[in-house]
Amino acid sequence: MSILETAKKIIEEGPICDHCMGRQFAKLSTGLTNVERGQAIKLALAMEGDARFKESGEDSILEELAKSSKYARKTLKIKGEDEKCWVCLGIFDKLDLWADRAVTSIGDREYSTFLVGTKVSGLIGENEEILWSECGITQAEQFKTEMNREVGKLISARTGKEVEFERPDLVITLEIADETTSVQIKSLYVQGRYRKLVRGIPQTRWPCRSCGGKGCDQCDNTGKQYPESVDELIGKELIEMTEAMDSKFHGAGREDIDALMLGTGRPFVVEAVSPKIRSIDVWELERKINEFADGKVEVEGLKIVEKAVIETLKSSKADKVYNLKVTFKEPVSTDKLEGAISSLVGVQIHQRTPQRVAHRRADLVRKRYVHNMKLVEKTEEFAIIEVHCDGGLYVKELTSGDDGRTEPSLTGLLGIQAKVEELNVIKVDI
Repeated sequence: MSILETAKKIIEEGPICDHCMGRQFAKLSTGLTNVERGQAIKLALAMEGDARFKESGEDSILEELAKSSKYARKTLKIKGEDEKCWVCLGIFDKLDLWADRAVTSIGDREYSTFLVGTKVSGLIGENEEILWSECGITQAEQFKTEMNREVGKLISARTGKEVEFERPDLVITLEIADETTSVQIKSLYVQGRYRKLVRGIPQTRWPCRSCGGKGCDQCDNTGKQYPESVDELIGKELIEMTEAMDSKFHGAGREDIDALMLGTGRPFVVEAVSPKIRSIDVWELERKINEFADGKVEVEGLKIVEKAVIETLKSSKADKVYNLKVTFKEPVSTDKLEGAISSLVGVQIHQRTPQRVAHRRADLVRKRYVHNMKLVEKTEEFAIIEVHCDGGLYVKELTSGDDGRTEPSLTGLLGIQAKVEELNVIKVDI
């Protein structure tokens, strides 16, 4: 079927605007807008209809076309305007209105790039499918594709911002059925390293065990098991600086609540959710976080990154270096302790999920290695031991044996119960 034959079938279905007519042939020829295609096709139909009318007085093409073509109406000497397009329901006559709605939805948010998406109403989607089916159309572009493009051009002209398909700062959704627009804001991601300098602070927010975060007498109606976390000490200043709705914390592993994180610190990414401000001074942010955290947490090396860094952070193999303060149920000699420590170096450790975390971790046997282990200090009351090992090795259980769930262990090799009294993370190597 030729283009004009297809176009004749299209106009038989009802009045159609230039956008919708041209869109049915969008995959044919480049360098044209759908409006230009639609106008050209309608003009060609009007010319053919005029020729038939003059030759034989047959005016069927002109009669159908007159509903949406001034040229056909002129030949037939009919006054009036184009009728509303039955396919898009006149939406393309309101592109400026949709662009204005979108710009209003964006408000005073800071952004450089955006993308438009359209949620098509059921009626328009059905109209489009009927047209394709009845007229055998195979070269069409979807309604929402043209809507996204045309409204996007208008928004760009109004704001001076650019359309970005891969990683836009904003995604504006046109809700056709509701005649509204909504804005989804890309998070802002800040990477750095943190040190935790006091014990008793969890890495992330911890809902109250009694109420699950709703607020109760046990938690003084805060909804939190602990009053603060590394997450909150870092995220508060980011939320204020970016005017974000909230923050999310992503760490490269985690330390126990009673452990310190020292040395070069632990890598992390903190995410500002729905930020209004994107261009921030990370040096100033670093200063504000450290001032607010007041010696409990320190951050350094902050920089803005893309979301993909989080996956790298989570999936990368990270070796850890720990400093353990260990006590013993019975006296142990330095030579015997050093011998047991030496026996653990380079050995594959088999660890069944520790009893203390069994309620939140799968019951598995994990295999990890101790790369190096040395005695740093020995007194009558305790020993300081440094352990360099695979990430994911539970060093408290490496020391205690966890009732035989970790093999081999320091306790098992000594034959004397050993226990970690204090644990400090010294280094996280990614």
